[in-house]
Amino acid sequence: MELTEKTLSSNTVFDGRILHITVDDIELPDGKKSKREVVNHPGGVVIAALDSENNLLFVRQFRYPYREVVLELPAGKLEKGSTPLENGKRELLEETGAVGYSYISLGQVYPSPGYTNEIIHMYACKIQNIGDSRPDEGEFVNLEKIPLKKAVEMVLNNQIPDAKTQIAVLKTAMLLESGKI
Repeated sequence: MELTEKTLSSNTVFDGRILHITVDDIELPDGKKSKREVVNHPGGVVIAALDSENNLLFVRQFRYPYREVVLELPAGKLEKGSTPLENGKRELLEETGAVGYSYISLGQVYPSPGYTNEIIHMYACKIQNIGDSRPDEGEFVNLEKIPLKKAVEMVLNNQIPDAKTQIAVLKTAMLLESGKI
């Protein structure tokens, strides 16, 4: 069965600093017409950074859409002109002051494919050293080190609701256990 939908027209309804929203007229595989609301996003990156004792670096920051402080691995949106890995290294340094090495890809995640084209690139690394963090203007974060084993338990006990963080923590734990990190 054919599953692909065809875009017939696209109308931009919002063009912001990060998000660009369109309402598209589409043709379904059966020939019927419909609409799709799409949040276009430049993509993001998340880094699972392990120290020599297998602690992960986390940041706590207030996330306005949820009106709460959220525990996350260091992450950020992709900037034009840089690779996802370059963006990840920049975010790790800005949010934690850490410099990593031996980066490996943990793949990509589509956080909500029903309405956004955002792709989050995930990496794990070892920490070379930690200096002072350099958050962006208007960015306020608290750094925490959490043992990887405890972080896995926190994911399984629903203490870390952030999807990208859950996936990166679990993949890092599995790869470390199998000797690939």
